[in-house]
Order: sequence, then structure tokens, then C-alpha cells
Amino acid sequence: MAGKSRQKSKKGPSGMSRKPKKSAEPRRKSHAARVTPRAAAPADKVAGARKAAGEGAMPGMPTAPNKKTTQRQGFKTSEFIVYPAHGVGQIMAIEEQEIAGAKLELFVINFIKDKMTLRVPTAKIVSVGMRKLAEPALVKKALETLKGRARVKRTMWSRRAQEYEAKINSGDIVAIAEVVRDLFRSDTQPEQSYSERQLYEAALDRLSREIAAVQKVTETEAVKEIEGALAKGPRRGPKPAEEAGTDDAAEEEAA
Repeated sequence: MAGKSRQKSKKGPSGMSRKPKKSAEPRRKSHAARVTPRAAAPADKVAGARKAAGEGAMPGMPTAPNKKTTQRQGFKTSEFIVYPAHGVGQIMAIEEQEIAGAKLELFVINFIKDKMTLRVPTAKIVSVGMRKLAEPALVKKALETLKGRARVKRTMWSRRAQEYEAKINSGDIVAIAEVVRDLFRSDTQPEQSYSERQLYEAALDRLSREIAAVQKVTETEAVKEIEGALAKGPRRGPKPAEEAGTDDAAEEEAA
């Protein structure tokens, strides 16, 4: 009897029996459930920040901030460039225009000698052939080309003129030097025809302007350097009789 009374009488100081405590687990779970949505918010912000920074982007996929830089191909304002159809120009500004609801980024290029300003979309510079100024090593190669022997094809002048014009508008400094070399006439040679003179001056202008921009000298000094290189080439005298007879028709058409 004494043992049973001990087991039944677990009472508190007030004489009332104490009820067993409920487990705290359900309360903890409900608390965790309430906290989880709040904790997820910072994670979303972090993920958004990573996405904005370009983290986790697929390889080869440019992020928005780098797209313009890629289109510009490293060209900057105040830089001298070569535009094949017009020669050496200077990038004065990079501006944006809205066309048909879309924003278009443009290079504003000034050709001082021609008194002309051209606006070229940055996305089109590769297709139009716009390039940076030639490296000094390439300029040296062009000057060496001037010292070589003139290579004049025995074809109709109209066809040769088209080839010369294509070389001038190619923007290739060595190809332009070839035109200058082939159309140059020394004092001992017959004078150039009008069309030959025009092409020669166009090629000389393109070549001298780029050399002046690369070497940071005046165009007059660049022309003197070009003429000096031409003077070092093979002796340019009157054509032998047999060669002169072969090219008579072509020379008449050129005149």
C-alpha cells in the first residue's frame, strides 16, 4: 500500500498532481516553418546580384554590360583610325541614337582633310573594314614596297584602273603602296595621263596620311619620306623599244 501511494501521489507543493510536459518539437517545427520564407528572401537577392554580375552565364554568352565593349572592338574617342573608303579619320565621340524604338550606338568620325563627318554603327565596323592604324613594322614594309620594281600588267588600262582603285579602297597599306610604286613616274619617264595622275594622287594621299598619323609627323614630311623611298628603287628611265611598242594601245586608252 505504501508503494502504491508513492507512485500515485506525485503532487506539487500545492497538493495538485502535475501533468506531464508536452514535447517542444511541434512548436519548434512551426517556428521553423514561419522563419523559412523570411530567410529565403536574402537568398533571392543574392541570386539576383549574381545574375546581374554575370555569374553562372553560359560560356560564350556576353553579359549586358560587356556587349557595347565587344561591339567597339577596342576603339576609343580621340583615336585615329582607317576607314577603307575614306582613309584616315579621327573618332570624335561615341553617341547613341534611337531609331524605330531601338537604341543604336555610333562612332562619330571626322575626316579633317575632306571636311567630312561620318557616323558608323559600332556593330558594323567589322563589315565595313574599319581598322586601327598600321603598326610601325607594317609601315616599314610599305616603305620597302615602294623601293621595288614597278609591276605593270600588259592589260587594258580600264581593267588596270579598276584594280588600282580596288587596292586604294581596300584600306591595306601595303596594297596602297603598290599602287603608288606602279604609277610613279620619274623625271626621265613620260608624263602620266590624267586618269593615272588622279589614281596616283589618291593612293599617295592615303599612304602619306597614315604614315603621318603613325609616325606623328606632318603629311609633307610623310610625302618626302615616300618620295625618298621611291627614289631608291630601280632606275626608272624610258621603256625599251620592244616594251613601248607592246603597251602603245594601253597608253593611248589611258590618255
